[in-house]
Amino acid sequence: DGRRGEGRLKHGKDGKDLTLSVPIGTQVWADEVLPRLLVDLDEPGQKFLAAKGGSGGAGNSHYATPTNRFPLLAQAGEPGEELSLRLELKLLADVGIVGAPNAGKSSLLSVVSAARPKVANYPFTTLEPSLGMIEHRGETFVMVDIPGLIEGAHDGVGLGHEFLRHIERTRVLVHLVDGSLDDPIAQYRQINAELSEYARDLSLKPQVLAVNKLDLTDVSVLRDDLHDAFREAANTDEIHFISAATHEGVDRLLDSVLHALQDAPDPIATPPGVSPDDLPILRPAPRRRRPAVYVEDDGVYVVEWPPAERMAAMVDPNDWTANVQFYNRLIRSGVVRALEEAGITPGDTVRIGEVEWQWD
Repeated sequence: DGRRGEGRLKHGKDGKDLTLSVPIGTQVWADEVLPRLLVDLDEPGQKFLAAKGGSGGAGNSHYATPTNRFPLLAQAGEPGEELSLRLELKLLADVGIVGAPNAGKSSLLSVVSAARPKVANYPFTTLEPSLGMIEHRGETFVMVDIPGLIEGAHDGVGLGHEFLRHIERTRVLVHLVDGSLDDPIAQYRQINAELSEYARDLSLKPQVLAVNKLDLTDVSVLRDDLHDAFREAANTDEIHFISAATHEGVDRLLDSVLHALQDAPDPIATPPGVSPDDLPILRPAPRRRRPAVYVEDDGVYVVEWPPAERMAAMVDPNDWTANVQFYNRLIRSGVVRALEEAGITPGDTVRIGEVEWQWD
């Protein structure tokens, strides 16, 4: 909040800035019944004024006139804006690795980058996304390992919402399937269904399909059969069989990823099911230039006008001279006229800000 103005020509100080540093990719939402996206901080150095601090109150010199050389009035500091915000981080990455738990996503990321995500032979080893910088054929791009998705992820099952939102900013998906499963095709279809249910745009992102664990005998022996099955399910001949354990096929997979990135559009991060054209353009409400008066059910006349509210807060009710000066300011600013037009009569109660008195 702004500080109050004082005598001796002292203007109140403006409220201090409170600056919060957030990671690139942070979205700021108004935390309301129907949340509103206020800004998407997706560039380095980007700034956003979420709430305006209060200006300092005018000192007594502001109210000096040729007929009032010694004003006893000053202005209270303007209160700062108050609102509830929700911050949501969506990681910025070119490529996202998606798949079911234990498909080998973290192992693949650790092979192709210097990232060291937790790797173990049990589901849900990864509970948060991991980023890695990839250098391949003279090109660089960022890859993110999205924790394993399970059935119902689009409804938040297994922290699904926490994971799926990071995929929205990626340009290309590497869909990694565990080739050693009894029915890897079913797993492939389930993951795609979860992407589509969460946001249709996710299912339309370019995908590079990779079948992992080629180092296992069951997978290598059935490679041709698996290729035919995935070709029919994915409607593509480009199916990569890799081993994150032995690195077999990884370079060819990265070649395909680079090729996909060349043609992939930049993502537009919007809430699931919302078109960018549907997002509201938020503009500050216009400041009220003239005082407004309304009458409450109990007959109290309420003046809405910030300058009068800030001045009323500083008037000493026991100082007759200060009250006369305050009344003269109300006349000059149009407050008295607004009250009279609203029908006020002597004996009625007036409220300006937190100050109440009887009109006479």
